[in-house]
Amino acid sequence: MAAMKMARMQIPWPQGLHLRPAGQLVALARAFQSSIRIRVEERVADARSVVSLLLLCVTLGTVLEIEVAGDDEDAALAAVMSIFGSDQEQLEVPAPSAATGEPKRLPG
Repeated sequence: MAAMKMARMQIPWPQGLHLRPAGQLVALARAFQSSIRIRVEERVADARSVVSLLLLCVTLGTVLEIEVAGDDEDAALAAVMSIFGSDQEQLEVPAPSAATGEPKRLPG
């Protein structure tokens, strides 16, 4: 197994990470063998659990650290990143204002 892959993303949705995008993230995470964890400061959620994700209380602009480890970690990380960078209509949430735009990929 390769070393863990990590990425940092900023939440672009005005309503934060609510039930619909969290449910889509869970469905996506369950399609991979890799372990996918979402970290917000000291709190960590298993991406296979809607309740775990919702308990992070993620709001607009919150920075998430995505940690993926497993045999298919490259594909899993790319898929998770596509959720956060995808068109808001696909996520069934209102489009962001011009001020929020696309999610910001942070260095590190």
